Amino acid sequence: MSQAASDSSQSQPASADLKLIATSQKGILVCILIYLGAVAGQSLVPVEMFLFFGLALLILIIVATAFVFLLATKLYGVGVGIFLGVLTMIPLVGLLVLLIVNGKATQTLKKNGVSVGLLGARGPIS
Repeated sequence: MSQAASDSSQSQPASADLKLIATSQKGILVCILIYLGAVAGQSLVPVEMFLFFGLALLILIIVATAFVFLLATKLYGVGVGIFLGVLTMIPLVGLLVLLIVNGKATQTLKKNGVSVGLLGARGPIS
């Protein structure tokens, strides 16, 4: 087998990996949407409800960290996945990390022939 053929087979993710990337990307997109809504709605929350709002935001950050770790380990490797997962826990920096990982996931899916829309991958992934 030639070196070029070997390299092309290693760069193509397996079907199961593409499904994981597509699923994790949808989770990240939901986290981005909720994160933006939380930032916009933060000033609208009464002081009495701020503790509950903060708790909900903490849960969102934990979920976003899990999705970023899962997706970044598939796209970049374990070391970068851990690093980006930790960065996700920092307010507003986490939003940037979500956007960066989402962009890389979109690139990877499109490169492998998967149709990607505003809310993630569309159609069956084979």
